[in-house]
Amino acid sequence: MPEPRKRGRKPKTPKTNTIDSSHTNNKSATQNDVVVPVPTTDIQDPSPAQRTRGRARKIGKLADNNNNDISHVASPERSRHGDATDITILPPRWDSVAAKAVPAMDAVVKVFCVHTEPNFSLAWQRKRQYSSSSSGFIVGGKRVLTNAHSVEHHTQVKLKKRGSEIKYLATVLSIGTECDIALLTVKDDEFWEGVSPVEFGGLPALQDAVTVVGYPIGGDTISVTSGVVSCMEVLSYVHGSTELLGLQIDAAINSGNSGGPALNDKGKCVGIAFQSLKHEDTENIGYVIPTPVIMHFIQDYEKNGAYTGFPILGVEWQKMENPDLRMSVGMKADQKGVRIRRIEPTTPESHVLKPSDIILSFDGVNIANDGTVPFRHGERIGFSYLVSQKYTGDNAVVKVLRNPEILEFNIKLATHKRLIPAHINSRPPSYCIIAGFVFTAVTVPYLRSEYGKDYDFDAPVKLLDKHLHAMAQSVDEQVVVVSQVLVADINFGYEDIVNTQVLAFNGKPVRNLKNLAEMVESCEDEFLKFDLEYQQVVVLQTKTAKAATFDILATHCIPSALSGDLKT
Repeated sequence: MPEPRKRGRKPKTPKTNTIDSSHTNNKSATQNDVVVPVPTTDIQDPSPAQRTRGRARKIGKLADNNNNDISHVASPERSRHGDATDITILPPRWDSVAAKAVPAMDAVVKVFCVHTEPNFSLAWQRKRQYSSSSSGFIVGGKRVLTNAHSVEHHTQVKLKKRGSEIKYLATVLSIGTECDIALLTVKDDEFWEGVSPVEFGGLPALQDAVTVVGYPIGGDTISVTSGVVSCMEVLSYVHGSTELLGLQIDAAINSGNSGGPALNDKGKCVGIAFQSLKHEDTENIGYVIPTPVIMHFIQDYEKNGAYTGFPILGVEWQKMENPDLRMSVGMKADQKGVRIRRIEPTTPESHVLKPSDIILSFDGVNIANDGTVPFRHGERIGFSYLVSQKYTGDNAVVKVLRNPEILEFNIKLATHKRLIPAHINSRPPSYCIIAGFVFTAVTVPYLRSEYGKDYDFDAPVKLLDKHLHAMAQSVDEQVVVVSQVLVADINFGYEDIVNTQVLAFNGKPVRNLKNLAEMVESCEDEFLKFDLEYQQVVVLQTKTAKAATFDILATHCIPSALSGDLKT
């Protein structure tokens, strides 16, 4: 039997921290609803004895310093001290307060993108297109900033301003995959009318209030969440697979908030929302790309006409916190630094630095035994932050301790060349088909496509080892694998070979995919012999294999045996 309903006052509906700009909010904001500063006064509500029934007569208006209307209402009752006048504060008009207090919100736009991702399993095709929405904001020079992952593999990008029903076609000027930032523009001059660009502020301090503005999933209107800066450190950028300076805030960053600005209490941008931490033991942990990273991206584009990336030092290092370890390399009591474990062979510093060198300082800044450098008052940060502040091609002075001599080197910095790239920079994947064997170069997007988001657990151990630990010996080196075998009579018995690396062809090492395609094309030997990982061997008769390739392509409706980049 259902429980009888109890009489009483209806419970109040809890407020949310999202403001819908499509209607007027006539209630005062709670602490979580900090969107615009609402003026307050010292006037208290009348006591219950002063409240009267019936409609009060309005007899006049005043304006406070913020031009908010204050209405004087005369009570029909009289007290023994004379006429009692109740003063009631009417809620401020939303449009006037928003226009004066947070003009930066008008510069926040909604980004609509149609993506067409490559099909890495069938590299000659593309996946079915899909649409996404995110946020962005207008900056100087008639440009719009958003996240790189918001427009990755784009075929069409449209922007819509706040309060407008018109979507404007946008052009992608530059995409920075490492820093997860993209730069857009709109050719239609009407788009830029009546909107002031967002101004940038400096790095906020810990506990500084920030407001994240954007268009999260769940509504078509602008949304605002507020919080404070809880941490500032060098953190992992998920999309870029890099480590750069980042801000951790306790404001909610949901899907669709990506690319929206994080504003300080003065309405200036201190970062771009780009990722959040999803874990069963955490709540409301969001991350923001800070202004130093944003300005590096913009200035890099303006200086070079294109995004060139963030340079790296190209070394793997070890902490020197153990006193016996420091003593063994001849470090004095006042000397601090980190030990070089390995050096990337493709970096410029590989010609001057050596393993077991102790890096004492970078550009005059001393490095501690734990690899940190002074940042701000009471704060330290990883010394890779100093490297990321440089631009590709810049020089840096590195001081090292070597046997036990102190040496200084002037090093030209460059970007990172990974053996297994984290991105393909919106280019279609490369492939080569020979007698039904589909050869391709391994990238992180390829591994993710083949083994899902947990590829770092499910992919073959040999490939994971190369992904995590191997270093490219030359700039053009690639890990070439047999992706799959398109079954035909010519490859009978080889059907089960999947994602296995090709080490050599007819006794010659395979340097990259193009090198393999050229060797096969020019081969005049009787047999094509491929040496694979795990001591496997594939042998095909040359004439029969090349003749069968055309029939296999026709059977599977494949336009070409080579991807476009291998034909040039």
